[in-house]
Amino acid sequence: MQKILTWLGRREIAFWIVLLLISGSMWLFMEVADEVTEGETLAMDEKILLSLRNPDNPEDLLGPPWLEQVGKDITALGGNTVLTLLSVWVMIFLLLIHKRKLALVVLLATGGALLASFMLKSGFDRARPDLVTHATLVYTSSFPSGHSMLSASTYLTLGALLAQFQTSWRVKLLIICTSVLLTLLVGISRVYLGVHWPTDVVAGWTVGSAWALMCWYLSRQFVHEKIDTVPNE
Repeated sequence: MQKILTWLGRREIAFWIVLLLISGSMWLFMEVADEVTEGETLAMDEKILLSLRNPDNPEDLLGPPWLEQVGKDITALGGNTVLTLLSVWVMIFLLLIHKRKLALVVLLATGGALLASFMLKSGFDRARPDLVTHATLVYTSSFPSGHSMLSASTYLTLGALLAQFQTSWRVKLLIICTSVLLTLLVGISRVYLGVHWPTDVVAGWTVGSAWALMCWYLSRQFVHEKIDTVPNE
């Protein structure tokens, strides 16, 4: 017990901040999951979903016709194909610059989140929204949103990794804001296209963000030199 207390006492402030944020994210996920399981969120979910549709014709999405295509393009950014290709490219890049441990972090961010998403979906087995026709194909259950969870884990982790090697706070801010924006847009597109309840997306964001925080902290322990100081081949 004394060794554990000694180890905890030596942890830096970042460790405690990350632990607090992860705990908060998981608490929020459990709260949402509990409400969803009890059916307390259904009325709110339906109201939000229908608010994005023509009141006279729920099959008609709000906005001009091209906006639906934009929604499909954005939602593809959170799909398994795009995220896998992106993650593989980043891992190859990291291996080429001799950052093998960071490549493992990227694998954990994407592969681990994919496995967690499958297990959570199988456990909750929530039905997809049936109020409107889905504007894109779906193959799995609804809770939590896999697109939201995977985009949060992947984009936030990659953004954090890239930001670590920047010296300008403006560049760091741009990278982090871009990662957050992509994550938010993917989740919103899932609701807009009628393939997820809003609470599915919120749950996906919370778990994905917690996973990304863990991956970021792990990567932080591996970063000891800048990319531009990698030895020449």
